[in-house]
Amino acid sequence: MFESFDALTLARFQFAFTVAFHIIFPAFTIGLASYLAVLEGLYLKTRNPVYQKLFRYWVKIFAVAFGMGVVSGIVMSYQFGTNWSVFSDRAGPVIGPLMGYEVLTAFFLEAGFLGVMLFGMNKVGERLHFFATLMVAIGTAISAFWILSANSWMQTPAGFGMNDVGQFIVTDWWAVIFNPSFPYRLAHMLLAAYLTTAFVVGGVAAWHLLRDRANAAARKMFSMAMWMALLVAPLQVVVGDLHGLNTQEHQPAKVAAMEGHFKTQTRAPLYLFGLPQQDTAEVKYGLAIPGLGSLILKHDVNAEVTGLDAFPRDEWPPVAIVFWAFRLMVGIGVLMLVIGIWSGIQRWRGKLYDSPLLHRVAVLSAPIGFVAVIAGWVVTEVGRQPWVVYGLMRTADAASPIAREGVAGSLLAFIVVYFLVFGAGTFYIVRKMAGNPDKVNIPDYAKKQHAMAAERMYHEED
Repeated sequence: MFESFDALTLARFQFAFTVAFHIIFPAFTIGLASYLAVLEGLYLKTRNPVYQKLFRYWVKIFAVAFGMGVVSGIVMSYQFGTNWSVFSDRAGPVIGPLMGYEVLTAFFLEAGFLGVMLFGMNKVGERLHFFATLMVAIGTAISAFWILSANSWMQTPAGFGMNDVGQFIVTDWWAVIFNPSFPYRLAHMLLAAYLTTAFVVGGVAAWHLLRDRANAAARKMFSMAMWMALLVAPLQVVVGDLHGLNTQEHQPAKVAAMEGHFKTQTRAPLYLFGLPQQDTAEVKYGLAIPGLGSLILKHDVNAEVTGLDAFPRDEWPPVAIVFWAFRLMVGIGVLMLVIGIWSGIQRWRGKLYDSPLLHRVAVLSAPIGFVAVIAGWVVTEVGRQPWVVYGLMRTADAASPIAREGVAGSLLAFIVVYFLVFGAGTFYIVRKMAGNPDKVNIPDYAKKQHAMAAERMYHEED
């Protein structure tokens, strides 16, 4: 089955496969943990039982997604020792502590309060339970902080030296952690997680609204999700632009591949579509807007933009993959922005809950955040090639000296097990989402408040 691939290609594909599975869970749980904290905080402030219903509805889904994220993350990290032992040996003095800090701070914080959050609602005080929920939410953000710091160091290494045996060693921890690309990547990823969660919540809410327009919990969910889309999608555009400018400064070859610029030129075009041909260094059938590439990348329509011809061919990333993954990510971002603006218009018109077309589009758009996150990861990681530590260590020199058959066997096992285990987990999550959020059981003292709030919310605009 894998006879035509060498051990390095299989090792790269295995890591890509496990990361693609893993990244969808943190992208969801980071946003969902913050959403749960907001829901519980609003309940404590307003005593509106709808917020409590929504908290209880989503907290079970969070628990399953969090568990799958932990399991898939552990499996992924094992590959540093199995398939990438040379990288682990040489970069371990830098990457190892960063990964360890993630466990000691974020994971311990999450694990310490997760049980209280999941099972302590009726056993501890409301304020203590809210504190536990906040700690879990903060823990997910801290986890993203350390993981992205480690990944960003591989993209824009700083604060290091080399010892006598060729290992990267730390000379300045501040420079290592806050390396040049880290702030942009962290902001971009956190906003992506919030948007991903917003569209999942909005899609689930829209699905229930199509069945019962008076569903108070679904109305509240949809309103909150669309507010997030309206406010965060434009912010993500700004952060994405800043991130692109930073990448242009530190990884120009990656940006050249993203834009399909094989030649260094002034008034560089923006290719909307086309077929990049790496062997002939051209974009066939390209639909381009002259000068717009220079304007976006340098904020000057007449500026010179570095092309791939400025780099040796053996340092070019796979252009077609990066080119199309980038367009997929940007296209989804534009779609999110359009849906957010559309929902804002419908809210202003008083039709937010009475727009079946918007609701159907929201249902279909529920998974697009995950697609955008994976596409963004492909741009980031494939665009870095052929380097595992940018400009310093090639991916081909980082792999373990193991036979193709060994990597192929573990890859096949991962494919089978992942689709069975995570397929079952995803099926369970979808089943939970299909449940009516307005029918979630709440304590007796809140039932009367819920009936009154549902009647009031039906006649009020959020």
